[in-house]
Amino acid sequence: MTDKILIEELKKIGILLTKEQLDKLNKFYDLLIDWNKKINLTRITEKNEVNLKHFYDSLTLIKTIDLEKISTMCDLGSGAGFPGIVIKICFPNINITLIDSLNKRVTYLNEIIKELDLEGIIAIHERAEEYSKENIEKYDLVTARAVSDLRIISEMAMPMVKINGNFVAMKANADEEIEKSKNLIGKLDSIIEEIVIFELPVENSKRTLIKLKKLAKTNGKFPRSMDKIKKELKNNYE
Repeated sequence: MTDKILIEELKKIGILLTKEQLDKLNKFYDLLIDWNKKINLTRITEKNEVNLKHFYDSLTLIKTIDLEKISTMCDLGSGAGFPGIVIKICFPNINITLIDSLNKRVTYLNEIIKELDLEGIIAIHERAEEYSKENIEKYDLVTARAVSDLRIISEMAMPMVKINGNFVAMKANADEEIEKSKNLIGKLDSIIEEIVIFELPVENSKRTLIKLKKLAKTNGKFPRSMDKIKKELKNNYE
């Protein structure tokens, strides 16, 4: 996906990319490739592939969330900065927290933030379950892209979401995960509000956006320790 096609495809989903935003995405790409030589961030390194599978893919969040109306967002397991950094570039109105459990990735993320001169965004080195316990009902939106089983990441995310706010898990094929997660999602006082299934342009690979809505304050026992979650995961939360 060339820059020209990226601009055209984003326009189709309601995002009008400015020259300044495109310049920042291109600078982000250069920094990503440079850092990828030092630490393992992504196997996708060719420019057109990054445009499609990282930049465009991150922005498909708009298919289920009106990002113009979001004030606070947390991106769990942000890794190389997707979708968090890309969302910040294109929607500067959102105050964003990036969470990652690996300190060297957090160092990288904060350097990207500095180099791109982004404001209202910070990367924090913390385990998701610990950060979640300390930040109850703080965010309008929590995201996680290609992170963990839906049952695990939902338990991490939902305590942080404000009542009537949303968690969106960005995945490829997630039919089985969705079915197995329904029992737990109910225990989290949440519902699956929307599932958006689509194909990326150019290569037509499948993507799934799973949008959860928080209906009431999450039971204080969540999130549990990762050991307990994984133990129960083996039993399919039954």
